[in-house]
Amino acid sequence: MEKDKVPQDQSNLTKNNVKELLYATDENGNYTTTLSTGWEPKTIALSNSIDEINERIADAKQQVLNGEASPIVYFMEANKMDLNILCSYVGFWKWRVKRHFKPSVFAKLNDKILKKYADTFGVSIEELKNSITK
Repeated sequence: MEKDKVPQDQSNLTKNNVKELLYATDENGNYTTTLSTGWEPKTIALSNSIDEINERIADAKQQVLNGEASPIVYFMEANKMDLNILCSYVGFWKWRVKRHFKPSVFAKLNDKILKKYADTFGVSIEELKNSITK
């Protein structure tokens, strides 16, 4: 794309007075960097992704409130993690973390294990146990 044709559409970046660095060609055909305030198709795709993430967070919260899942599921979604990422942060095998998703198992976890999750999510053990149900 030529430097003078880089899109400058309204986007979430515009609201925060932020610009994205892009590569484009100059008048001599050489690659150079330029700034863009946004591109409508990209803005739509990002907006859809954010909506989907928010929906997943709301679903996880409802599962916790219904007693179908432990708070770990909610905090994993709220921190935009998947099972693999969470496992790598806490240092547990997948099967073990999946087991901790069960409210009955979560209720029996000791503070040492809960601390690993709490530290990963940036909350206290007390917040991990009780913040969803309040």
